[in-house]
This record gives sequence, C-alpha cells and structure tokens, in this order.
Amino acid sequence: MCNQFENKTSFRDLVDAFLNFQGPIKKPGPEAAPNLQPLDAVRPTDRAPVIRAFEDGTELSTMRWGFIADRPKAGPVTNFRSEGRRFSHGRCLVPATAFFEFTGARYPKTRWRFTEAGRPWFCLAGLWRTFEAAEGPSERFTLLTTEPGPDMAPYHDRQVVVLARERWADWLGGAGEEDLLRPGPAGMLDARRDSPERQAEPALPLFGAL
Repeated sequence: MCNQFENKTSFRDLVDAFLNFQGPIKKPGPEAAPNLQPLDAVRPTDRAPVIRAFEDGTELSTMRWGFIADRPKAGPVTNFRSEGRRFSHGRCLVPATAFFEFTGARYPKTRWRFTEAGRPWFCLAGLWRTFEAAEGPSERFTLLTTEPGPDMAPYHDRQVVVLARERWADWLGGAGEEDLLRPGPAGMLDARRDSPERQAEPALPLFGAL
C-alpha cells in the first residue's frame, strides 16, 4: 500500500487547474495566497494540502494524513479500501507529483516512483473526516485504494486511485463510485526505480487498509 507520496505543486498550479471547471479555489483563511512548500516525502501523520468542495467552488486545506483508528494503539489508517462502499460526504482530492511503492522481501527494499505519464502532477482520490484528538478536533484525510491496474500489478496487489483530470469535478460533485474508483488504463502511470540515495523506507509502517 502507499505510505509515502511527494507533492511539489504550487498554489498557482492548483488555481490554474481548477479555474475552468470546478470554480475558484478558496484560500485557507483571509491571509494571502499560501506559499506551499515542496514536500519530497509525505508520510503517515504528516500534513499535506487537500482540495475539497466548498460552497460554489473548492477549498484548499491542510490536513494530517491518516484517519485515527478505532482500535486502541492502532496506527493511522492511511489507505481505505473503496470496493463496495459509498462515499456520500467528505470527498477530497490529494494533489501529488509522485507516489511510492516498495518491493522486495528484505531491507533495504527497492523504492519505485510512480507518476502520471505526461503530466507534472495529478490528484489522488481521498476522504476527509474530523476526529477528536489529544490536541482537540483534527481534520484528517486518507487515500482510497482499488485493485491494481496493468501499470501497478507488477509491483503491488493494491493501488491508490489516480483520478483522470477530467474526472476531478465528478469526484468532488458526488458522481458514482463504480465509475471513478477504478485503476486507470495501461500507460497511465510511469514507474521508475528511485535513485539509491532516496530509497530509505518510511519509518512509520502502514497499519490500516480498511
């Protein structure tokens, strides 16, 4: 399962992408446009930008990655199985420039960097919820997963849902899950073996794929 992704999109990238078909992006509060810092490796419990529906457009928010699990001492739920489920509220898009999977039975494992072919960045299908945490109410997101498509099957038996750009508005607008939460066609994803200096496996393991 995906327990690490990269996001180097800028606020201007997001504004330009959503301007024509999903309405303007609302800024997170009255401050000026945020200066989104490049994130080389977003790991469970890290904060990352998400896009969610808001009034007549969309809103940029920053949330922690991983739902709080129901079981005591269980780790964050960073991946959520989509098959056979309905998501009537709390849909979001998670911008990313790449996500990573690891192969191999022994450490150090091989890290593979996945991107959307022909595009500098993309959006993953996600959910957001508000949880009660030690610090008070906490908005958190998780990534939705499905069966692997032809590009992912050689590397893993599950994959996160990469939404085609023309379907972003459909996901936020409540379109049917069966038509959206599925793997893409062959050639949608580009897989590259990551450089040796960047192949450190995440320290925090994936605990849930509900």
